[in-house]
Amino acid sequence: MENSSDDYRIQSLDLDTQETAVKDPSAVNLEKVSHIIVDQSLKDQIFSKEAGRICYTIVQPSKTMEMSSGETRLQQEFKVREETRGRSLQEWVCYVTFICNIFDYLKVNNMPMVALVNPVYDCLMRLAKPDALLNEEEVDCLVLQLHRIGEQLEMMNSQRMDDLFFLLRDGFLLQEGLTSMARLLLLEILEFRAGGWILSTTAHKYYYSEIAD
Repeated sequence: MENSSDDYRIQSLDLDTQETAVKDPSAVNLEKVSHIIVDQSLKDQIFSKEAGRICYTIVQPSKTMEMSSGETRLQQEFKVREETRGRSLQEWVCYVTFICNIFDYLKVNNMPMVALVNPVYDCLMRLAKPDALLNEEEVDCLVLQLHRIGEQLEMMNSQRMDDLFFLLRDGFLLQEGLTSMARLLLLEILEFRAGGWILSTTAHKYYYSEIAD
């Protein structure tokens, strides 16, 4: 999505509230805004990819971390993540995208929020389980998040990243029933991490020409 976060309209808020939230966060009910952001993120996959930037835009001007209500809502959704996955795969993928986006954008002293490290890992580990690897939508979500925040996550907890990639390696080598696209995505992310979270130009051309085809 090319538009900046303040161009993305949160439909549940009137225009004045949207503009105020960006210009003067202290003048709006941040609890209400945070719930609306989470609700919209769970319904809209495009929005979930921009939610972190929106939260950053709202929080950053005041230099405060007034996101306690948003964090509480994230915790609530995290506790019922398996029920969410069972009810709606799209909603589950949106949630994972959302929490990874928040991890990517919101920092404390220029570092990722420690409280989010294990929940993010838990979500990605769930995407790496055998039943999830059979769903291309979940594999695609997993690979996209690792491209975006994998290096940051590894710096925060390298052992859990090793554990995650053991699952991905075993899934690629041993899992029956994988689609050709899922297998290609898994091979690409294995090579991506092995290369220090960088894909060579040749490898990039190979994988993404295959995906385009």
